[in-house]
Amino acid sequence: MEDNFRNTYWQKRLGNCAKALEKNGFEVHIAESRQQAGEIAWQIIDNIAPASIGIGDSITMRSTGITERVAADTRWKYIDGFDKNRPREENLKIRREALLSELFIVGANAVSADGKLFWLDMIGNRIAPISFGPYNVIVFIGRNKLTATQEEAIARIKETAAPLNAIRHTNLKTPCQATGKCHNCASPDRICNSWLIMEKCFPQKRLKVILINEELGL
Repeated sequence: MEDNFRNTYWQKRLGNCAKALEKNGFEVHIAESRQQAGEIAWQIIDNIAPASIGIGDSITMRSTGITERVAADTRWKYIDGFDKNRPREENLKIRREALLSELFIVGANAVSADGKLFWLDMIGNRIAPISFGPYNVIVFIGRNKLTATQEEAIARIKETAAPLNAIRHTNLKTPCQATGKCHNCASPDRICNSWLIMEKCFPQKRLKVILINEELGL
């Protein structure tokens, strides 16, 4: 019974968020699971049939299984700049190629109830193609990324998502890795460098947002 109440609660919150995003020009889909989110994304990709597909690193995106599916299809060039077997400089070069892919797939750090999307990046390889370049962008967002206001979205990223992401990257050295909280540091490995806040989608429906009724990612 309690699970039913929780599910209804999140369905209402995600539904209201979807309406706000649509009002701001985004194309929006709601998935009840990561598996369904992957299927929705695959249908979008299949309909677009892009010549090339790039990705931004995202735990939520990867949890849907879409990257493996896209990589296995020979209809397009798959641009993956996150191969751990490659040198970092080579991966960075490939990430630059993703700036001009026809379709870009990524996650988001937060979404506010009034339909705005938020990202905070280290080098900008996610936010650059999101804001301009690829003709279409698919964004996966778990329900845990939903915040009431813009201020809460920014706080969530600085206080939760960014420290967790720094801890995940063991090759980096930042104060938040040791304390779990933001120090607004000057570390050479600082990952909090560039913000993107997207209030409206232009052209309309260029960004296809998939809201997922699961807690996913950081």
